[in-house]
Amino acid sequence: MILSDKTLTRMLSDGELYASPLEQAQIQPASIDIRLGDTFSVVEDDSTGIITLDSEIRYKTIKTDTYLLLPGQFVLATTMEYFRLPDDLTAFVEGRSSLGRMGLFIQNAGWVDPGFEGEITLELFNANRCAIELKAGRRVGQLVFAKLDDHALNPYSGKYQGQKGATGSRVYMDKDATSI
Repeated sequence: MILSDKTLTRMLSDGELYASPLEQAQIQPASIDIRLGDTFSVVEDDSTGIITLDSEIRYKTIKTDTYLLLPGQFVLATTMEYFRLPDDLTAFVEGRSSLGRMGLFIQNAGWVDPGFEGEITLELFNANRCAIELKAGRRVGQLVFAKLDDHALNPYSGKYQGQKGATGSRVYMDKDATSI
């Protein structure tokens, strides 16, 4: 079941769900607006020109209030908000339609797991032929929350727990990385 503004407001007030900094206007009828943070990361060029799943990827990370996303460019960004979800709640990251209509694709691979805590890393891609100016603090999407039918047996405690800033891929840390 997707949670309403009434339920989200109650959960935030009770401390069951944590989101900060958060303004009341960010709470929508069935979601919470997320704003762009000030940290951006891009994959550093490698002499081989190949990214592998079993090696750590190097990123260039910058902090800035304004980032110019070039046509065809991919960048990791972060939410301004830090979230803490209980072990019976999940969230889906949805981009804003107004930004999608500009050619800015905003997503988070998958969803936010029950028990996750941290800023949410966003994957941004400019599909337009023009550069897009991104500004920290602007609304870029929303989190849609859904209640689990029961508490998760194994709430999230993985490699991105507590992340802050635009956090790069840690796929090389997967337990199955050596079994392939």
